[in-house]
Amino acid sequence: MNPFKYHRAENLQRAKDQQNLDENAKYLGGGMTLLPAMKHGLIQPSQLIDISAIVELGEIQVDAVSVTIGAATKHDRVATSSLVQKEIPGLAYLASQIGDAQVRVRGTLGGSLANNDPAADYPAAALALKGQIITDRRTIEAEDFFTGFYATALDDGEIIRKVRFIKPVQSAYAKFKQAASGYALAGVFVALYPNQEVRVAVTGVGQGVFRWLAAEKHYFDSSQAIDLPLENLITDLHATSKYRAHLAKVLFNRAVTQIKQYT
Repeated sequence: MNPFKYHRAENLQRAKDQQNLDENAKYLGGGMTLLPAMKHGLIQPSQLIDISAIVELGEIQVDAVSVTIGAATKHDRVATSSLVQKEIPGLAYLASQIGDAQVRVRGTLGGSLANNDPAADYPAAALALKGQIITDRRTIEAEDFFTGFYATALDDGEIIRKVRFIKPVQSAYAKFKQAASGYALAGVFVALYPNQEVRVAVTGVGQGVFRWLAAEKHYFDSSQAIDLPLENLITDLHATSKYRAHLAKVLFNRAVTQIKQYT
């Protein structure tokens, strides 16, 4: 790991000012992805700007239609929050399944979304729950936020402040973990909204998170064994594309079954 400077920002403006002084600086939340990348020489920032202690980035708020979670909120806090458990239990469960206990007490919501790892969990929740990523400059719909392999719509120096999730009637997340890392070999988030609107998002099986439109269309089909198409899936040392497709269908059925028990 190359030498770097460390700055702990007390507020959002200080963080932005510091980044403006150094274009090679990177924001640090939990560091669950950034620090390993630095250790392997994949990224070499001149400075880390720690935003984990900024109060406004760690708040959880609820209104009539949404749950809004600060970007620096740790996974464990999302998982154990009584507000999140009550309003969007599928989201709380998802957070409880991220990595292991050590990762959950360090990793952050904003860091997960900003990195957009193709096997991360939160991107599936953002897509399925009509997420809005609110930065220091604008609001980005989740549909427009995830742009490719480890790529997002964030501009250089742009900070995620919070994420707004629209409350569904019911939701569920089903995941098959890669044994060593806890990342998703496949993960399926299903959200049911009024007027029979269904949103299904899949992570872990392709080059990035995506809406599974065929599954949304067939949610109310009486036969859960329907052959739902999945295309452009990946094969790697952990699983073949065929196996990932099978996992996604099994997990979709599990999530649907869980939702139908409560609706």
